[in-house]
Amino acid sequence: MEAAAIMITLGVLFLAALALDAVGRIVHVPRVTLLILLGAVLGPPGLDVLPEIFSDAKEEYTAIALTMVAFLLGGSLERRALAEHGREIVALSVCVVVGSAALVGVALFLAGVPLPVALALAGISAATAPAATRDVVRQSGRKGRFASNLLGIVAIDDAWGLIVFSVLLTAAALLTGSDGAIVAIGHGAWEAGGGIALGLGIGLPAAYLTGRLKRGEPSLLEALGIVLICAGLSLSFEVSYLLAGMTAGACVVNLAKHHHYPFHEIERIEWPFVLLFFILAGGLFDLAVVAQIGWIGVIYILARMLARLVGGWCGAVLAELPPREGLLMGLALTPQAGVAIGMALVSADRFPEHGAQIIAVTVSSTIIFELVGPFFTQYALSRAPET
Repeated sequence: MEAAAIMITLGVLFLAALALDAVGRIVHVPRVTLLILLGAVLGPPGLDVLPEIFSDAKEEYTAIALTMVAFLLGGSLERRALAEHGREIVALSVCVVVGSAALVGVALFLAGVPLPVALALAGISAATAPAATRDVVRQSGRKGRFASNLLGIVAIDDAWGLIVFSVLLTAAALLTGSDGAIVAIGHGAWEAGGGIALGLGIGLPAAYLTGRLKRGEPSLLEALGIVLICAGLSLSFEVSYLLAGMTAGACVVNLAKHHHYPFHEIERIEWPFVLLFFILAGGLFDLAVVAQIGWIGVIYILARMLARLVGGWCGAVLAELPPREGLLMGLALTPQAGVAIGMALVSADRFPEHGAQIIAVTVSSTIIFELVGPFFTQYALSRAPET
């Protein structure tokens, strides 16, 4: 009966997602938000009718879905696109990440938050939501410079975010006399460096070997095989599957001269996996947790929102873009997802005496940002120039 329940559940979820997509277009609500709400209704916060196997395999679904998203985002880092917009992407992404960490950290510290908590949340604030952002861009149909820059930024944002988070966690350990500084450095270096190394190890041979059977385009089995191997090895070695997938995708798109559409096949099967990821993410929507956010959580949310705008504006100035475009970019980068929760778990492990507070603020704010963030992304895309 369990197998039958799984099949029926998948069928219902796929059809429900199709209906929600149509509803979202009518009422102008991002389907990401609708899918998360669907997960909240069907999951533990609501009716709790989803089979347990879905919750038990959440890590696997997440890894596969986000590796696919990262692989496709890596495809946006083509040399020609980087030559045209690379300066803009780097300037905006660095300013948003550094600005978020700096402003959130200072705001929390001035509010009297313990230093380890302030620095940990400052690092966590840099994380974004590649899957949600990419889906809103795709749903909007925008193809101009703003949309391209946004996809390029979310492709590399988490790399900068992991670096900043590791540095701040190390600083917190040193300033508080904790013995976890070396551990924090090692964890950050392994997760980020290991993810990039794994992506190179998979992407370099894939760039040469794929697309030979079907001239100029990898087959579905080739593309899916690359993503699954990348996701599986990332979980096995405990490295960032986002960075691994992004690096592999960037290798293929830049080095496979015989490819015409290297990511075409993955785009055809990406949505069912991403759909499950958003629905399962909705299972985290717990009003009791959100209610416990407290004044620290409110400061964190407001400071992160302001920091996105300030960072986007500064990045636009450095890249010689219109300041308004920078503000819209910062607004578009509001969503935050699972990477932040992973960072919170690492922080709680380093500072167990503050762990409950860090996790409560991160989980509750992530729920809020994941629900309302896509609206800001959608609004920014609608107001940005398409040239």
